[in-house]
This record gives sequence, structure tokens and C-alpha cells, in this order.
Amino acid sequence: MKHSIKITLILLGMFLLAQFIGLLVINSYNPHSIEVKNENGTLTNSTTYNLPYGMGPPEGSTPNSNFISIIIALIIAICIMFLLMKFGAQTFLRTWFFVVIILALAITINAPLSIFAKYSSSIALLIALPLAYLKVFKRNILVHNITELFIYPGIAAIFVPLLNIWTIIILLIIISLYDMWAVWHSGVMQKMAKYQIKTLKIFSGFFIPYLGKKERELVNQAKLSKSSKLKNKNIKVNLAILGGGDIIFPMILSGVVLRTLDWQHALLIPFGALLGLAYLFYSSEKGKFYPAMPFITIGCFIALAIVYLI
Repeated sequence: MKHSIKITLILLGMFLLAQFIGLLVINSYNPHSIEVKNENGTLTNSTTYNLPYGMGPPEGSTPNSNFISIIIALIIAICIMFLLMKFGAQTFLRTWFFVVIILALAITINAPLSIFAKYSSSIALLIALPLAYLKVFKRNILVHNITELFIYPGIAAIFVPLLNIWTIIILLIIISLYDMWAVWHSGVMQKMAKYQIKTLKIFSGFFIPYLGKKERELVNQAKLSKSSKLKNKNIKVNLAILGGGDIIFPMILSGVVLRTLDWQHALLIPFGALLGLAYLFYSSEKGKFYPAMPFITIGCFIALAIVYLI
């Protein structure tokens, strides 16, 4: 096992909690039909998603065309990210993260506010702004992980209306293959994670620094000892991380299942994803990097098979 049982359970708990929050947010933006009067006086049905800030799907788009657009957008985003990393554009990247985090948090916060607040989208932005500032510019582990729970539901709510079951299945397969290549072959994912943590001081995903048993003993000895050598000794801090993509993609699948079927079926997907992630944590070894998406995707597909069997 790569991490201690305690740290592993914390990561799994945060992962599952994020999935449930995601389903609640996605459900709050359920589409509904309204009658729209045309210029010639005829009435036509139009679907609205209640997503704020103009984030609803474009008129006339289809899951197939949306799928292609998402793949192209992901490729462009990854390429831009590496170009900016190469040229050391830290300020631009932090600003990019800052804007995306504000928008994602605001969409999530707006979900419950829209039930009773008249100007919910504006209030949500006012709440999201300081949270994003603390997360990006004041680096606090507690703020970082709490906000991560609410960032991905907001992003998932944008993507769920764009896809159907088959397109999200194909997307999960493509992302899993990319994750395997990026971690096991090219090392792209490790480079990106290290750059975010060490240079940008930001990480898109859950991030838990902790001390191992030996390191804790050294710290305790240093507190009690008067030896300057022991006090000045470098203490290695372990990191338990789970990338944002590993959190959001199963969330999108469960959201699509919720829209296509119902809550009973959608709730199976997070547990399938959790099963795959738990197996990865159990079988992984210390000091090695692993792509999480293939394991999460297999767990999702097992849950999806059960969904269509019951």
C-alpha cells in the first residue's frame, strides 16, 4: 500500500464526498422545457438548463459534435499548459487557475442559493471570489482540499448536458489511455504535477502532505533533543495526491446516468469508481507513480454494467 490506511481512507472519503456533491449540483441544474413564442406567433418548446453565466449547452448541438469539441478542447488546453510551463508564464497560469476556480465554485454555490435567493448568481460570485483568492494566492491545505470538493461539481454541471452514455464511455476510455501513456511512458503527468506543486504552488486535485512513521519519530526527537544536528536535519514530507481529472470524469458519468435514468442507478457509479480507486491504493507501492483513471474507469464500467442489469 502506497499510503497509510488513515491517509488512504481520507482520500477515498473526499473522493466519494465530491461525487455525491457533484450529483446534487448536477441534479439542481436539471433541464426543463419552456414554451417560446416565435416571431410568427407560433409556440415551440425550448430546453433550459438554468446554468448561470451563460454556461448552458449551445443551441442545436448534439452529443457527438460536443464529444469531438471536448476532445479538441482538451488537446488544446494540454498543449497551451505545456507551452506556458516551458516559457515560465507562472503569473498567467495562476490567473487562469484563479478565473476557472471562481467560475466553478460559483456554479456549485449557486445551485442551493438559486432556490431562495433572487440574485443567486451574483451572490455566488461574491462568495467564490475570496475562496479562490485564498486557494490560489494564500496556499492553505485545509482551504485547498475543501474548495476542491466544490470545484469539480461546478465543472461537471457544464459538461453533463453535452454528453450521452456512449460519448462519456468513449471519453473515459480515451482519458484512461492518455493517463497510462502520460504516467507510465512519457512522464508528462509527473512533470505537470511537480510544476504545479513546486512552481505554481497550486495543485488541481486533492493534496495531503503527511509524515511517515520514521519522520514523525525524528520530529518528536527534535522537539525533545538539544542537538542542533538533529534539529537541522531535513525531514522528508510524503504527499498523497489525487488529480482533478480522476475526480471529475466519474462524476460526469454519474451525472449522465442521472439525466438518462434516475438517482437509484446514478448512485451506483460513485461506488464503482471508489472500488477501482481503492484497489489502486491497495495494490500500489511506495515511491511509484500510477495512472488512476484506468482503475477508476474499470470500476465505473462494472457499476454501469450493473446499472443496465437491474
